[in-house]
Amino acid sequence: GHARSQGKLGFALATGRGVPVDHEEAVKWFRLAAEQGYATAQFDLGWRYANGWGVKEDDKEAVKWYRRAADQGVSHAQFHLGESYRFGDGVPQDDQVAVKWYRQSADQGDSHARFHIGESYRFGEGVAKDDQEAFMWYRKAAEQGHPDAQISLGGSYHFGEGVAKDEREAVTWYRRAAEQGVVAAQFNLAVSYDKGVGVVKDFRTAAKWYRKAADRGHEDAQYNLGSAYHFGAGVTKDDREAVRWYRKAAEQGHPDAQYNLGTSYGQGLGVPKDSVTAFAWLDLAAKQGNEGAKNNRLAVRESMTAGQFADALRLSRKLTAQVAFRQRSNTPGSGSAPAGRPGKTAV
Repeated sequence: GHARSQGKLGFALATGRGVPVDHEEAVKWFRLAAEQGYATAQFDLGWRYANGWGVKEDDKEAVKWYRRAADQGVSHAQFHLGESYRFGDGVPQDDQVAVKWYRQSADQGDSHARFHIGESYRFGEGVAKDDQEAFMWYRKAAEQGHPDAQISLGGSYHFGEGVAKDEREAVTWYRRAAEQGVVAAQFNLAVSYDKGVGVVKDFRTAAKWYRKAADRGHEDAQYNLGSAYHFGAGVTKDDREAVRWYRKAAEQGHPDAQYNLGTSYGQGLGVPKDSVTAFAWLDLAAKQGNEGAKNNRLAVRESMTAGQFADALRLSRKLTAQVAFRQRSNTPGSGSAPAGRPGKTAV
């Protein structure tokens, strides 16, 4: 009946420490410890209800156990209780209550909570919008190594939000986030080297970071890497490689990549010349407002037979459907976040 031992046995069963993993058995021991008031087990039990591990997913039960642990000062429980209120999981959605719990966790040093307080001040959710407060909380979390806080802090310096604009400091924090694998930070760092903003212009280093982000699916990085290969900026000029990266970005719906890919097919750069495929990609770009594509599409159309034009329209419809399906299938945080500011994400 020793509560702490029950909790430790639950943890061993949950993680396979010295015993085979058994999530249902872990829940049994977490519950026995939690019902005796053992705070760590209360949090563990709440987390398992929230995620459906060893027990049927139940957000209300998760909140019940998070609250019990939070009231005893468990910072992780306080943070996750804040998340429950932020998203309305198991409780009515309430940003003010979310911030209350984030703050209690943050006061104990939780970097996730500190980052989310920064987000709350940045967006004005649950508190009055305040860029200086956002900057302060981003910095606290960033100095603890929180990657999303690091890119957000870089954005604050880049845009001069809550702090004097400082491109060199922006690059410092983009680099720290990039080295932790944050895709948008990798892209931002590449742009900084590409444009010589906050660092000495260096196309080779720019291409290196574009590639890291492009390999993770960042469409702007894919497009810029394609351009680097087309112009030989930081890499050996290679139109076939340019087309490969243009295609990856074009398939995600990037209009400039679609335009460049269509132009490559129209001119036979890196691919065999193909007016049907050229028209189809130019058509997709033109429909997104790319003016160059509108002009080039007309020029390609004038060189086509009626049969080729019909084939091009069919291919355009097919590509449009494929791009739309891919865009619907993309998940948040997949690497397509806009530069400078990551989207709001759950930890």
